[in-house]
This record gives sequence, C-alpha cells and structure tokens, in this order.
Amino acid sequence: MAHVEPAHLVELALRNAAPTEADTAALRHVEQCARCGDELRMLTRVVAAARTAQLVDLPTAPPDRVWQRISRGLSPETDTHGPPPHHPDHWKRALLALLALATAVGAAVVHRRLHERSR
Repeated sequence: MAHVEPAHLVELALRNAAPTEADTAALRHVEQCARCGDELRMLTRVVAAARTAQLVDLPTAPPDRVWQRISRGLSPETDTHGPPPHHPDHWKRALLALLALATAVGAAVVHRRLHERSR
C-alpha cells in the first residue's frame, strides 16, 4: 500500500484548489490508513491555526533583519532599512501561515522518519 506523499497531504489540508481525481484517491487511502489519516488531521489543525492567527499571537515582533531578508528576497532593489511601512493584514497572515506550514511539514517529516525507524 503506497502512502500519500507529504506534499499531497499538505495540499489536502490547505484545500486551496478544486479536488482532483488524485485527491479523491488520496482521501480514500487516508480513510483506511491510520498513519496518513493522523498526518492529515495534524496538518489540517496546523492550517486552521495558521489561518486564524493574529499578529498579536506572535511572542514578539520579528527583528528588523527578518524584514530585510524578506525584502531582499522579493526585490533586489528594495530598500532594506527596517520593516515595510505598512502591509495589509493579509500579508502578515500569509507569512504566519507559511511559517506554521513549514513547521508542520518539518514535524510531519520527523514524525514519519521516527515512525519508520521504530518498525
């Protein structure tokens, strides 16, 4: 039995696109496989938490160097002397969601590797 790839589980948890035949097959597998079901439930919880996160949920404001790296990554000509003057809340939420998703994917990979080693 082939398990659902972690990237596909992330896509299923995000639910950003219309379901495909591959998604339907993956969900059928998830219904029967405890391992994939657990991973999808965990990722779905992380996505839900990230989507409802507020800036005040962060323990502290990110340091200026974080904004500088983001600015450099987006545009080489961007002035990187501090945080951007004002970003709509959806950009902040998107950043929080990406950070949470990266954490979830990392946790899922570690979980899977530990589970495979215990066999």
